[in-house]
Amino acid sequence: MDPETVSILCSPDTHEPLTYRQVQTPDGHFTRYLEAVGTGQQFFFKNGIPVFYDVSQLTENNLRFNTFYQKSARYYDLGLKILAGLLGKGETNFRKQYLQLLEFKKNDRVLEVSVGTGTNLSLTPKFVRCYGLDLSWEMLSRCQKNLIRWNRKIELFFGNAEALPFIDHAFDIVFHVGGINAFNDRAKAINEMIRVARPGSKIVIVDETAKLLKKLSWIRPVHTMIEQWGDRFEAPVNLVPSRMQELRVDTLINGYFYVLSFRKPDK
Repeated sequence: MDPETVSILCSPDTHEPLTYRQVQTPDGHFTRYLEAVGTGQQFFFKNGIPVFYDVSQLTENNLRFNTFYQKSARYYDLGLKILAGLLGKGETNFRKQYLQLLEFKKNDRVLEVSVGTGTNLSLTPKFVRCYGLDLSWEMLSRCQKNLIRWNRKIELFFGNAEALPFIDHAFDIVFHVGGINAFNDRAKAINEMIRVARPGSKIVIVDETAKLLKKLSWIRPVHTMIEQWGDRFEAPVNLVPSRMQELRVDTLINGYFYVLSFRKPDK
């Protein structure tokens, strides 16, 4: 693993810095893992991706939607293309509307929380360094395949948005698209995005509004979500700490998606 990448990683539980280890086993193979400097906690790799979360610990919404993404990952990209085409002017146009808010500069470190199949990061400038985290192994696997096809280098991590495995102030840009409506603890996820962003950074969060869910309410699981969650389909402005600056909410595609953006103070 690249030394610069290791330098911004930490234990999601204790925030201890990590070191990269590669140990040869008796049969001649090598085992790679990341080790916490103080406690010795170890995080192993799976198909080249460091694993920072045990899925057996999933509960409530996180468990429910992890199961959904397991089943839908194979068709996810096609499904989004079809939906974006039906709702507006196409998927790329939709994505560029929020990506243009991110203020990319040369050599910026860019983190997408809930990277999914990687399409957002594929549209970022090639002069930035991209990192993506997700809690769905199936989506990350699809992302790996897409990156090979796109010839893009993006560092991927398996982890929970509510406990990010990165040190404080690691990223110049942090953003999230889709999923936060269904997180177990949205406030914790937002505070984690703030923690890992550098002072002065822009943070952008995008997800579906109640308007879109109502349009899709003929789908039984969607109808159930509306009944159970109600206000979760509005921008979680009340969960953003009051010290954040330039807080604003916009909408995309005729109000079907909200865009919550704010800036982390310089001090």
